[in-house]
Amino acid sequence: QVQLVESGGGLVQAGGSLRLSCAASGRTFSSYGMGWFRQAPGKGREFVAAISWSGYSTYYGDSVKGRSTISRDNAKNTVYLQMNSLKPEDTAVYYCAARVKGIPTMVATIDYWGQGTQVTVSS
Repeated sequence: QVQLVESGGGLVQAGGSLRLSCAASGRTFSSYGMGWFRQAPGKGREFVAAISWSGYSTYYGDSVKGRSTISRDNAKNTVYLQMNSLKPEDTAVYYCAARVKGIPTMVATIDYWGQGTQVTVSS
């Protein structure tokens, strides 16, 4: 069993930046693909970014491409999402996700979810 705990969300003005963190329990973190999804009120869960177990491969959703960077520190069992040039439409609950085998880019393939952290971008 893996537990994922997100942090770093909050209220920020448009154009600002936030860095989300996801701390994972368990000794097998370094073998999992990790990712971030988000869900705005009244909408489905949307893929944001993902990173391979090694950190060498990264993937981004179109809505954040060029404005966000995903990274991981396997020694600290932590994955990060740096978000820049934030827009009001980035407002959502952001969820950390883990996939035992493969890259977590689709909701249906996720093995573990965090509880989410709220990001609110004011205009």
